[in-house]
Amino acid sequence: MMYVRPKKSLGQHFLHDRQIAERITQSIDDNTKSLLEIGAGTGVLTEFLLEKNIDFKAVEIDRESIAFLRKTFPDIKNKLIEGDFLQLNVRTIFDKPFSVIGNLPYNISSQIFFKILDEKNYITEMVCMIQKEVAERIAEKPGSKTYGILSVLIQAFYDVEYLFTVHENAFTPPPKVKSAVIRLTRNATQHLDCDEILFKKTVKATFNQRRKTIKNSLKLITGDKIIPENRFLTLRPERLSVSDFVELTNLVEKL
Repeated sequence: MMYVRPKKSLGQHFLHDRQIAERITQSIDDNTKSLLEIGAGTGVLTEFLLEKNIDFKAVEIDRESIAFLRKTFPDIKNKLIEGDFLQLNVRTIFDKPFSVIGNLPYNISSQIFFKILDEKNYITEMVCMIQKEVAERIAEKPGSKTYGILSVLIQAFYDVEYLFTVHENAFTPPPKVKSAVIRLTRNATQHLDCDEILFKKTVKATFNQRRKTIKNSLKLITGDKIIPENRFLTLRPERLSVSDFVELTNLVEKL
């Protein structure tokens, strides 16, 4: 009998609770036609996804997992992509917009979300399990201390729902933290009403010095330029909504 050894270097914690796995796969929109699974692992989600009448693909980087998946799920043969999702050109996988699902490695979850944002015009939905603390941060609204960079950048283009919490004992080996499942659904915003590159720089600059006021943290971008008086300048970044950051970005661009 084949066995996949969880690898610390890949951040692997294999979900073994099938009820939770089924609940995750049922969280994808019923109208989904194309779906990509990130990190199929031992196939706990894959088993349910292969039963769906959809165009399904899975990407996996671990060779031991790949061998296990091929032996355990013969139907995955032409659906399995060997490689690193972060290096993958997702536009070559499907010829139309698609959804994403996965139990994400916690050590690279932020990198995965940034890639999702880069491909926001192709990825319409994402259901994923991540560290509970990160899930709460992404779903948080302005005014909270946990509201941060990912909150703003993701909420600019996706509606975020915190679906449910998952206990450590549902995994092998158990992680040291609780996990949570969230759903991102692409919103109607095609483009922000500002320079989107400068928007990202502005958000990062202010939250990287979140104890400072906006006026002081923006000096990393504005240098010695004097920022005109504005209602945001005396606030800290966690008080600003996505639309506030758009307005602030336009203010910075005019300097």
